[in-house]
Amino acid sequence: MSRMLFVNLPVTDLARSIAFYEAAGAKQNPQYSDARTMCMVFSDTIYVMLLTHSRFAEFTARPIADAHASVQVLLALSADDRTQVDAIVDAAGAAGGQADPNPAQDHGFMYGRSVADPDGHIWEVFWMDADAATAEDAA
Repeated sequence: MSRMLFVNLPVTDLARSIAFYEAAGAKQNPQYSDARTMCMVFSDTIYVMLLTHSRFAEFTARPIADAHASVQVLLALSADDRTQVDAIVDAAGAAGGQADPNPAQDHGFMYGRSVADPDGHIWEVFWMDADAATAEDAA
């Protein structure tokens, strides 16, 4: 069985966050959702759980960080090619996110841009030519 990744994110406006993640390519999964939680599916193994602050606080006693002011994690999502990187970042930015809060990166064999969701969580969207990256490492 493949391992699955569930990323749990605190959000201030569930509907706004759903729109953002749909624009970034995720689909809603009502099986793991309720009035305070929405499961967004990127693939068979990657799920993003959007949790209102009150719901998120049920899982930890630690304070919820303001992702607009500090960074705890950078999340990376692969894309099929450079065009898809641009399409995801542009669509997510237009759906309430902030496109390119960090500079774009182009290393020839790897290309990436970033987008911050409405709550400030940063996603790095990247494409990489694995064969070229291996050749670069060997050189």
